[in-house]
Amino acid sequence: MRFLGQLQQPLVSVVIPAYNAASRIRETLDSVFAQTYANFEIVLVNDGSPDTEALERAIRGYGDQLVYIRHENRGPSGARNTAIRAARGKYIACLDSDDIYLPEHLARLVSLIVEKGLDLVYCDYYLTRNGVRVGRAFEREPQSSPVTFEKLLTEDCCVPTSAMLASRQAMMDAGLFDEAFRRCEDFDLWLRMSFRGARMDFVREPGMEHRFLTDGLASDLYLLKLARVEVYKKTLTTLPLSAEQKRVVEDLIALTEGLSEMDLAKRCVREGRYPEARKAAGKAAALLRNSKSRGLALAVQIAPWACRRYLRMRDAQLARKHKDADYVTND
Repeated sequence: MRFLGQLQQPLVSVVIPAYNAASRIRETLDSVFAQTYANFEIVLVNDGSPDTEALERAIRGYGDQLVYIRHENRGPSGARNTAIRAARGKYIACLDSDDIYLPEHLARLVSLIVEKGLDLVYCDYYLTRNGVRVGRAFEREPQSSPVTFEKLLTEDCCVPTSAMLASRQAMMDAGLFDEAFRRCEDFDLWLRMSFRGARMDFVREPGMEHRFLTDGLASDLYLLKLARVEVYKKTLTTLPLSAEQKRVVEDLIALTEGLSEMDLAKRCVREGRYPEARKAAGKAAALLRNSKSRGLALAVQIAPWACRRYLRMRDAQLARKHKDADYVTND
């Protein structure tokens, strides 16, 4: 396969899973073709998408400039694994169809991974809503160097899937993405890679834009927390952790389960399901054992309708804040 007029083995394979992505895939692909670093291929996997006809119309103009694969729906893990196995590059850059590379992204990460002999490198990125930049990831999740297994566990270091570049061999050796997970599958893989000794680092310059989507897999924070708990449990039972590492993971399971019960309690309050809200709030208080969780449990027990009114008012304020921010930025 020829790519950008080159016949040599591509150094980087950009892998993109596509599901209901027809409306935005061209912008994502064009951002890759606009890279200042040219030695790459693109492997696009149609993950059994219901918009296949529209997706194939959208990518028709690219011809043999990308590798296109169709398979049955297996989720983002399965789609990425298919792409990685088909990839020819020494390095893998994962890119979601929601996201957009900035022009220097690949050049910067390739330079660092080669210069330092790393197995994985990642960067900061812009958060966008309705086409407007609303912040940077590292502002919300400060990173702490060096990147270690323990820091990945505690989220002192967070590897964003669309902003990383990794050795294909290191990903293969760690077993690729676990297709049992539909969420947090990336977190699981980074933990396994790091535990095996993969060397990781990051750069603070933004290399991409991530678009907030209301229907994306990462949009439901409650389900994300549940998925993270499952990753922690898998880590605890499948990796030969030290006694201290086991203690850390057990504490994280209790914390994350407590926070997920808080989310569930609030969701049930919003929907008027007060008995379920009381049950979830009670579990949260037992797991977290702090004043905030105990206060929620008490409030839901005594006056759930008042809690509902408060949460809906806060939701409305937050929605206005986002709308006003978009308006001011576009003004």
